Amino acid sequence: MALLEAGGRDWNPWIHVPVGYFKTMHDPRVDWCYRTVPDPGLEGRSIEWPRGKVLGGSSALNGLLYIRGQREDYDHWQSLGNGGWSYQDVLPYFKRSEDQERGADQYHGSGGPLGVSDIRIRRSICDQFIESAVALGIPANDDFNGLDQDGVGYFQLTLRRGLRCSTATGFLKPARKRPNLTVLTGARVTQVEFDGHTAVGVRVQVGGEQRSVRARAQVVLSAGAIGSPQLLQLSGVGPGDVLREHGIEVLHDLPGVGENLQDHLQVRSVYTCSIPTLNDEVNNFFRRMGIGIQFILTRTGPMSMGASQVCAFTHSAPDLKRPDIQFHIQPLSSDNPGHGLDHFSAFTSSVCQLRPESRGHVRVQSPDPMASPTIFANYLDSSVDRQVAVAGVRVGRRIARTAPLSQSVTDEREPGWALESDEEILAWVRARATTIYHPVGTCKMGLDADAVVDPRLRVRGIDRLMVVDASIMPTIVSGNTNAPTIMIAEKAADMMRERSS
Repeated sequence: MALLEAGGRDWNPWIHVPVGYFKTMHDPRVDWCYRTVPDPGLEGRSIEWPRGKVLGGSSALNGLLYIRGQREDYDHWQSLGNGGWSYQDVLPYFKRSEDQERGADQYHGSGGPLGVSDIRIRRSICDQFIESAVALGIPANDDFNGLDQDGVGYFQLTLRRGLRCSTATGFLKPARKRPNLTVLTGARVTQVEFDGHTAVGVRVQVGGEQRSVRARAQVVLSAGAIGSPQLLQLSGVGPGDVLREHGIEVLHDLPGVGENLQDHLQVRSVYTCSIPTLNDEVNNFFRRMGIGIQFILTRTGPMSMGASQVCAFTHSAPDLKRPDIQFHIQPLSSDNPGHGLDHFSAFTSSVCQLRPESRGHVRVQSPDPMASPTIFANYLDSSVDRQVAVAGVRVGRRIARTAPLSQSVTDEREPGWALESDEEILAWVRARATTIYHPVGTCKMGLDADAVVDPRLRVRGIDRLMVVDASIMPTIVSGNTNAPTIMIAEKAADMMRERSS
């Protein structure tokens, strides 16, 4: 068995420090540094889409937030014809991968490869947000991955003993002892090789040389929602008109390859406040040194934090049966955290729509495998998405205006209280919103004409070729995507074992 990784080993120390995503995102040594094409929904802006280019993939760069989504997400997958993907079917795989710090129960596992821990930093502004949300009727929830997702509380993170637990450290590191596994880094797959309609291997570039790697059993693509459809298209599997336009010979006309792109769009409000936040700590030299010492000695404090501290799943309208928006609360503010935090006390209230209706696409723009594909997110194309974006900002405002948080908030810096109408708020959303790094869906699973893989993740019309990553999601899950992607891989592993037995 061979594992081919285009990036390198996960030796960068910032990968393993939880807060290190501030340093690794947008670093071309470990990030593909993708950009979307100008998006009319965002006033023609092109935005950065980080994706991991290192062992562990995006789990080595992400914000460490452990969220599975809602049971209805997976029951919906099943209703689309994907047998074996209901919530009851996938729950055992979530549990199998998990090493839950709190121990095992009906919804959680312990002893698995993926460390899941409570956060190791608390700040008063976060406590106040929770208290105000509860005062507004949002229930307190200390387990978003248990019986019910609805509510507000602290995130759990993919940490083990205070350090990031990526798929490379949790799963691959123990497996590398196996004699039947070869791991090759710096190996960029450029094409799947076929004998007729049977995948027999891949073409790979290593150190400037092209090689062929033959597969004894099958080829599995796990290049993500951008890389997997690009590789299929480069190999002649995809929408025939797109391939012919770029001079690629069509092996199998599969229209859905690269279509159905979905992402969570985050809308970040910033509130200045009268109590200190991490902005004050990080911008003070002596406090910053103390933060580093605290992490080295105890693996706690600001350097142990994920991308957000507090989570809230709630409703953009009172008549909805289940949460349709998610808040990520950070006790800091910055236009670009990698370049430093703002020099005033503030926190960020980020909200995203959980199940957007807008769909984009990923398409090759050249037969050159080294050229990045065209990524068209098509944000806010749906009127529902636009309505929910505005409603989410208003929910955040209500929380900020409710005690005890209201007693600490001094101003709404972004978007600013002066923007009151739906039209004004939507215009600000278009000008400022950005990705929350959850692209999925471009090799969707299903039985319809636009499906790319079947419920056993086999590429339709092709033998011995699977796709196993977030691209197979027919619809995006209601929350962060790392844990669901790991679940998909766990389930796929069982499918492969069954096939080989």
